[in-house]
Amino acid sequence: MIDLKQSVQYIKGVGPNRAALLNNLGIYTLGDLITYFPREYEDRSKIRKIEELTDGEEATIEAKVVSEVTANRIRKNMTVLKTMVEDETGKCMITWFNQTYVKQQIKRGETYRFFGKVEKNFTKTEMRSPVYDEVGKNKNTGKIMPIYPSTYKLSQTAIRQAVENSLKMVANKLEETLPEYLLSEYNLQGLEESLQKIHFPASKAERLQARKRLVFEELLSLQLALLELKGQAEIQEGICYSKDVKMSDVINNLPFKLTKAQLRVLEEIDKDMESPKVMNRLLQGDVGSGKTVVAMIAAYKAVKSGYQVAVMAPTAILATQHLEEFQKILEPMGIRCSLLLGATKKKEREEILEQLSDGTIQILIGTHALITDKVIFHKLGLVVTDEQHRFGVRQRAAISNKGANPDVLVMTATPIPRTLALILYGDLDISIIDELPPNRKKIETFAVTKRMEERVNNFICKNIDEGRQIYVVCPLVEEKEEVDIDEQKADLKAVKEWTQKYQEEIFPKYRVDCVYGKMKPKEKDEVMEKFKNGEIDILVSTTVIEVGVNVPNASVMVVENSERFGLAQLHQLRGRVGRGEYQSYCILKYDSHCSQVGRERMKTMQETNDGFVIAEKDLELRGTGEFFGTKQHGIPEFKIANLFVDMPMLKSVQSVALKIEAEDKGLREEKNMRLRKLVDNRLNQSIAL
Repeated sequence: MIDLKQSVQYIKGVGPNRAALLNNLGIYTLGDLITYFPREYEDRSKIRKIEELTDGEEATIEAKVVSEVTANRIRKNMTVLKTMVEDETGKCMITWFNQTYVKQQIKRGETYRFFGKVEKNFTKTEMRSPVYDEVGKNKNTGKIMPIYPSTYKLSQTAIRQAVENSLKMVANKLEETLPEYLLSEYNLQGLEESLQKIHFPASKAERLQARKRLVFEELLSLQLALLELKGQAEIQEGICYSKDVKMSDVINNLPFKLTKAQLRVLEEIDKDMESPKVMNRLLQGDVGSGKTVVAMIAAYKAVKSGYQVAVMAPTAILATQHLEEFQKILEPMGIRCSLLLGATKKKEREEILEQLSDGTIQILIGTHALITDKVIFHKLGLVVTDEQHRFGVRQRAAISNKGANPDVLVMTATPIPRTLALILYGDLDISIIDELPPNRKKIETFAVTKRMEERVNNFICKNIDEGRQIYVVCPLVEEKEEVDIDEQKADLKAVKEWTQKYQEEIFPKYRVDCVYGKMKPKEKDEVMEKFKNGEIDILVSTTVIEVGVNVPNASVMVVENSERFGLAQLHQLRGRVGRGEYQSYCILKYDSHCSQVGRERMKTMQETNDGFVIAEKDLELRGTGEFFGTKQHGIPEFKIANLFVDMPMLKSVQSVALKIEAEDKGLREEKNMRLRKLVDNRLNQSIAL
């Protein structure tokens, strides 16, 4: 067997420099490379006649060179090479830029295959910068070519070559990962054949057959791992909270009425807390649906039953906000809440840690600071993590390990379609708050192009003059941040530039400031605090305010280049306003030349405020890879499965997993040894849940 953990650097044709570029794509080992799957394919196998070509298409032609290759240097660093080719139906001009070696390779009178983008008008047909082969050689043409997610300075040819060499290295040496009975029962190819054919298929049918096998394995290993996690939680002896502690004591004291959805969810949580098994519950609810108050009531029950509560939030500003809300409701009921952040001063920290370990502090709210070794609870009974996708499974486990099998409540405002959530969060029970408080006014949403700029600016002035505050969100931070070539057409403005423009040109009479991801957390928190206190009129920001502070006075959210954001993200941003008594607005500025997908997003945002409808649409438009984004640690990462496309397979794989688990809990039988290994690998990678 071959060592799949060996460094990618030692694969033929890679070396240290190219290895560094591959590392940027998350490819570190031989195993990473053979499972770095193409994002799409180009069929260069079908040969077209020149007269059949249409403008804008990519095609392969087989044609004879009828003129010498000419090279003209039109300016410094730019040489244009041209030649004319023909087949029996017509002629085509072939053009290359700065590829002077072509002059030596392309010979007049010889026939070649060319593949490239066609430009055609009434008088001429041209193909620019095509790849080519001599007839009979299929290096660049004559076959289906994989197209990989790439990075600046790393060409498709370089990735293809590295993948091809890595597949040669593993030929006849790869260990099969699925049991024989599954391969046979579900008509699946072997691992080695599937890997070869997913990268270099001879036909679409061959590619689909290979993909079926690889998706099956990826989804099955996830489902089995989730079932194992859930099984482990179920056999653990949990805390039985007192039936005498009534959640209604808090509910009846609240200065507002809870929605039916909140009450239903609290009933589910109450039942969990009073049962002897450990609660592992995911609480999903749209922005502003009132998840925090639900967590607060659960915390009340835990504390009054003699336990402590840990509440972990992803940012200092959000943790501080939670503290204020918890104190307002729970301190009058005799419950002591405190805050622990990375920035908490040494003396204050020592005091908090002492009072935590002796039980004086009953609810501790904080950031990642809660999982450090020095944080010792007297009797931890409930762990609440907010914005679940920001924390990995290890962080959740680290805080849970500070108690004896505490109950866990995981909250997220990132809506995930229910069918998907049931499968992705297979180790958690799911509660959904699918209703907004009656006093929440609908946020009016408008999608506008650059032509409406002046009207938008006048509208901003009107709102500030009425005493309101404004968010402006931009997609990029620095002018030179790289974007795809196709996206460079969009009129991108970086946060710093926008802030300057707003301060000096557009709104000189108002107070403008900015926050962005690369700021020091302390600076970021200071700016957010000033905005919250009304000392800033316009806050220019990146998506760092997507999960953030509650500013009831902010009534307008402007999103620049909104076509560059996913729907779920736009919905999160929109949720930053509409938190007070004032009518709020979301203005989505978009490039009028944006893609069809971009226009679909704008339409959806204007039509609905329902996060779950938006999540379904987002998943449909983008597929799971982009929908979840690689940085969202709460979602298992898929190398090949697309949960929108593969939902039917996902459902059938779930049945397979349940059947296997029922017959062989723990996968101890000889026939399931390969599955045992797969599941262990999944769990070791952390199925970031």
